[in-house]
Amino acid sequence: MLSTEPRHYYRRMEEDTDYRIRFSSLCFFNDHIGFHGTIKSSPSDFIVIEIDEQGQLVNKTINEPIFKISEIQPEPNNFPKKTKLDLQNLSFEDGRNQEVNTLVKYTDGDQNHPSGSEKEDTISDGTSKCEEKADVLSSFLDEKTHELLNNFACDIKEKWLSETELIGLPLEFSVGRILDKNQRASLHSAIRQKFPFLITVGKNSEIVVKPNLEYKELCHLVSEEEAFDFFKYLDAKKENSKFTFKPDANKDHRKAVHHFVNKKFGNLVETKSFSEMNCSTGNPNVVITVRFREKAHKRGKRPLPECQEGNVIYTAFTLRKENLEMFEAIGFLAIKLGVIPSDFSYAGLKDKKAITYQAMVVRKVTPERLKNIEKEIEKKRMNVFNIRSVDDSLRLGQLKGNHFDIVIRNLKKQINDSANLRQRIMEAIENVKKKGFVNYYGPQRFGKGRKVHTDQIGLALLKNQMMKAIKLFLTPEDLDDPVNRAKKYFLQTEDAKGTLSLMPEFKVRERALLEALHRFGMTEEGCIQAWFSLPHSMRIFYVHAYTSKIWNEAVSYRLATYGARVVEGDLVCLDEDIDDENFPNSKVHLVTEEEGSANMYAIHQVVLPILGYNIQYPKNKVGQWYHDILSRDGLQTCRFKVPTLKLNVPGCYRQILKHPRNLSYQLMEDHDIDVKMKGSHIDETALSLLISFDLDASCYATVCLKEIMKHDVLN
Repeated sequence: MLSTEPRHYYRRMEEDTDYRIRFSSLCFFNDHIGFHGTIKSSPSDFIVIEIDEQGQLVNKTINEPIFKISEIQPEPNNFPKKTKLDLQNLSFEDGRNQEVNTLVKYTDGDQNHPSGSEKEDTISDGTSKCEEKADVLSSFLDEKTHELLNNFACDIKEKWLSETELIGLPLEFSVGRILDKNQRASLHSAIRQKFPFLITVGKNSEIVVKPNLEYKELCHLVSEEEAFDFFKYLDAKKENSKFTFKPDANKDHRKAVHHFVNKKFGNLVETKSFSEMNCSTGNPNVVITVRFREKAHKRGKRPLPECQEGNVIYTAFTLRKENLEMFEAIGFLAIKLGVIPSDFSYAGLKDKKAITYQAMVVRKVTPERLKNIEKEIEKKRMNVFNIRSVDDSLRLGQLKGNHFDIVIRNLKKQINDSANLRQRIMEAIENVKKKGFVNYYGPQRFGKGRKVHTDQIGLALLKNQMMKAIKLFLTPEDLDDPVNRAKKYFLQTEDAKGTLSLMPEFKVRERALLEALHRFGMTEEGCIQAWFSLPHSMRIFYVHAYTSKIWNEAVSYRLATYGARVVEGDLVCLDEDIDDENFPNSKVHLVTEEEGSANMYAIHQVVLPILGYNIQYPKNKVGQWYHDILSRDGLQTCRFKVPTLKLNVPGCYRQILKHPRNLSYQLMEDHDIDVKMKGSHIDETALSLLISFDLDASCYATVCLKEIMKHDVLN
């Protein structure tokens, strides 16, 4: 057991100059001698299998049918390269008391527009919506108010068409008070759909109508019919729909449109440019397509029935990958399926240098389509199986844990250890099996960069230093390879376009950031938009890396200061069945002086907070340590929210000790080494260890192995 004299078990955290040094400086809980060995000699030596919430291994084949063709719903085709545009000549009739007659030029996620009778459904639907909005206005507004609203709208439009200022005109018009919330929401939407060049504002149940200045600004960039349709599209917030501007051969002009849309509505939609062949000239044109960001429209104040998630397709599957970074795997799948990386959800991150199995869900893709790409993704060392329809996405932490099958090779005794190697191995494993290990976050959480760790990027994001975070992300290592040459070029020139041409295709995150920087510029606002090019799970990952680093330092300080005793001011978890970090403050108890003196609690019950806005700190030296660290890092006033990136960090608690479960092990002779030499006994260096165990979610096998071996297992 850990001594109450901390100096024997705690070594001061060294500078973060190298990740190996960083993780060799963490303290141990057990006092056995340990042994040497290497892991991850090949991906097959490190197998990780996710355990779902029901306690089942996700690599087991599900016995139910994978999917039934008859149950597959019609699905949008999301491949940008097949985009076809609706280039109808839309007319706009302007005049007092005249209805606006136009078709909304966007599609329900289908860029391959049907023709003939199939197309009629889209057209009639758009027309009926316009008529429906007119009926809503008539039902809520009396005849005089309706007429005054039309007059107000037409006065605004006439002034704008004549390109004169709104001098002399009232700048707002009240349609009166509507007490019923649902009726009020319907009226807001009806006015905006009929008059997209107006906006509506609520004031104590009163609806006030004003000119939409953003509409006027867009009219300077595109035709009025396009601006009209674009704002109708925005207000409708229809799930899976896309809006397409007319073809535009002028690159600078397209860039201006991209910039306008993303600056004004970047938190709601995203834009992309696609080539479109001009049939009359044989030359490719480029079009700008707009689509809603994932679930962003749900944050609106007045969601419409058609915005709900009921009709969205979700397909679950098990992903097997080998020696492949998870985000790279998702990027490759997204390209093959014609969706974006944020359409994928998962319960946890997995190692790169390993064979891993994990549950995933992808939106807007049917089981049939996923099944069709099986052969293509095998070339990328990926497989998908257990493909089936489900009702919703996964969320981070939605798992019970992970199962590990690990081979440790090149087994050797510690220097100057005269004991039997087999005995040392058995002693070490049984010790950790019984007493547990310090529940540190493993090195995967922080990346293998020698110059920049992910936690440094997270700290910059928490301090709203967006440009600094981008530069940290793109800081090269001292290696002469294409990736680091590209990064070096960027830091020297800030030329995003040139860097893109140098950056390899497989660096999905780097290329996404660079594409956004090329579009928006290397400004603070441009850097914000660049971070938005990554899914929320990736953005929050960097902040979590910082809070994880602080937790690692905190637990080392706690053990060095108080050892294995539970003392006054410690925080303990009162629920013995807790196996994750998402337990509420009500489950956390502050140890009193009397309880500490009476030894009422055991060390495995002690928890430490992971930084956030909804946690309590220990009321002893450890609590003061937290406050000193926040001051050191310039976060004294940090609320652990980054509104510009829509990141909220409530914080949680983590047990300082964990135990491996279902642990088994076997020593094997390494058949690659000839052990049958004349007169020899089995050489201890010719042994390999196969060890299997389960860990709770967010626990690291490398940390458990480090405690067992008392040796750096990183390679």
